[in-house]
Amino acid sequence: MTECTKNPTRFTGTENPRHLRVIQALMTRPLPREQLDRVAGASNGPELVSELRRRGLDVPCTRTKKKDRDLFDCWPGVYHFTQQDRRRVNRWLTTRKGGTSC
Repeated sequence: MTECTKNPTRFTGTENPRHLRVIQALMTRPLPREQLDRVAGASNGPELVSELRRRGLDVPCTRTKKKDRDLFDCWPGVYHFTQQDRRRVNRWLTTRKGGTSC
């Protein structure tokens, strides 16, 4: 187990600019994967979410039924913060001093 995952119920924080942009957006609204990629500035949104999960956030992905351009059913995922995630991020933001332990 790494230093970042000793206590998965505690968000260990991050200084990664992509993480910070995703956190800021998810604190505001749920994001489909495509929007998460645009917000992060990279096309690896699911990996960024995995990294945040390893740092102690839940970040569930809810599948929603949609129609694609050919009118076939599809189930794209929408990422969102839980109330616990919001509390963890807010706690981290209040104690943040310009550096993290990871």
